[in-house]
Amino acid sequence: MTVDDAGAAAAPATCPTHQVFNQPPPRVDINEFSTNLPLGDYLATIGRAGARATGELERVGAVVGSAQFQDDARLVHTYPPVLHTHSKYGQRIDEVEYHPSYHRIMGQAVAAGAHTSAWADPGAGANALRSAVFMLFAQVEPGHACPISMSHAAVEPLRLSQELAGEWLPRLYSREYSPELAAGKRGALFGMAMTEKQGGSDVRANTTRAVPWADHHLLTGHKWFCSAPMSDAFLVLARDDAGPGCFLVPRVLPDGERNTFLVQRLKDKAGNRSNASSEVEFASTHGWRIGEPGHGVRAIMGMVAQTRLDCVLGTAAGMRQAVAEAAWHARHRRAFGARLVDQPAMANVLADLALEAEAAAAVGMRLSRAFDDDAGPAERAFRRLATAVAKYWVCKRGPNHAYEAMECLGGNGYIEDFPLAMRYREQPVMAIWEGTGNVIALDVLRAMAAEPESVDAFFAELRAASGSHAVFDGFAAGLREAVVPVRAAPAEFAGQARTLVEKMALALQASLLVRYAPPAVADAFVHSRLGPDRCFNYGNLPASCDVPGILART
Repeated sequence: MTVDDAGAAAAPATCPTHQVFNQPPPRVDINEFSTNLPLGDYLATIGRAGARATGELERVGAVVGSAQFQDDARLVHTYPPVLHTHSKYGQRIDEVEYHPSYHRIMGQAVAAGAHTSAWADPGAGANALRSAVFMLFAQVEPGHACPISMSHAAVEPLRLSQELAGEWLPRLYSREYSPELAAGKRGALFGMAMTEKQGGSDVRANTTRAVPWADHHLLTGHKWFCSAPMSDAFLVLARDDAGPGCFLVPRVLPDGERNTFLVQRLKDKAGNRSNASSEVEFASTHGWRIGEPGHGVRAIMGMVAQTRLDCVLGTAAGMRQAVAEAAWHARHRRAFGARLVDQPAMANVLADLALEAEAAAAVGMRLSRAFDDDAGPAERAFRRLATAVAKYWVCKRGPNHAYEAMECLGGNGYIEDFPLAMRYREQPVMAIWEGTGNVIALDVLRAMAAEPESVDAFFAELRAASGSHAVFDGFAAGLREAVVPVRAAPAEFAGQARTLVEKMALALQASLLVRYAPPAVADAFVHSRLGPDRCFNYGNLPASCDVPGILART
């Protein structure tokens, strides 16, 4: 305390009122791969990634766990992208400006091969390795994963055109990232533009037109959702006289001129704010055909299958972030005389959240293995059905999982200074993009009718776990009986599609955990998800569950 010239007491420069204690330390500079025991286990046992994967992923884990990367992840959501339709001189430029942190993140993800490493270096386990890299980056900053995912997914349809593949695939496989729109770049990223105002998921209702011009086409129309509009090229659905076609639309033409790509506005989304999603218009925009005339939907569906898998992986990554942050808080916070993690009610919630994250990671690794280039007919049939099944259920579980993890942090969880508020806004997009719940569930029914071999492959996967757990065996037997009439007349069961797909997803996850997870994890998942007292709120694990054994893996 000091006294001023008038004799009045003056307040000190600082007025400490208390010490800050019983708050967790910052969760930074932690290797997000080496501390993620389930991912490391399932990468090897289910994904079949070789020993070299560990070294690569440890390097990535150190990057994404660093204080610098986490600060960049915060900044890209604090300062979202800004659209500039015109230059200051009035020229149309249609450019999106990102915070520098976004470009740092993109550069690191591309350098690590999160986009196309499975295509550039194929083989057994290649997709599991790429998926794990993708998940580690998406765990901390999910928005950039959209253009990374679309670039990975664009490879399959591009292969339908030998000439375009020869031009674009080397650039997609490159690990060089440069954000500017320019001709002659060594690296490239892809986006896609399918949906329109009047159709949404019903892409056959699209009205964008393509007319022949020289050796390619000119497109005129609009797209209601076009994410990552600063990508170098896009796969676009447009109609010509033969029906819906798939066209490659570059932002920059071969002569260096800008293609007509009119960005109308950026979407004001609930989440995914670091990723620019736009509405675009085409006006005699140059595009090159991919695939056969009139078969554009078939051509682009190869891309959609890949991005659906990435929705599963992105949700699993978000679940891992939620579990890691909640467990970190509970291990460093005390209340009522004990650490939160040592209190039975909290331990049950954390273990239940961890089970969900493990099951999502396991099914993500299994699907990744099915996309490797050595996949035979049975594996391809399995992934056709199982990808849709997993996309429906895993992505549906994401939002409530994020909410429950937020609650573990109390008021801190609801504050934007902590990452779980961002994650809570992020998880719903995985369930919406690439097919909402009804679209996916009905797609499962269509696959059962059109590709019956996919059902056989799916149940062959479940049979691999037979005899290991009585509750699982009973659940799988009931599911087989339920599927019989659906296979015969799927259209009659549209109203029950969600129930069926939910059970299929749970059976698939359980079959993987029974075979590959420790008994504590497998038993708890089977009893809590398949048993007679199953409950899908978190924190309701039966008393028989080995909660400490589950938490030891978080």
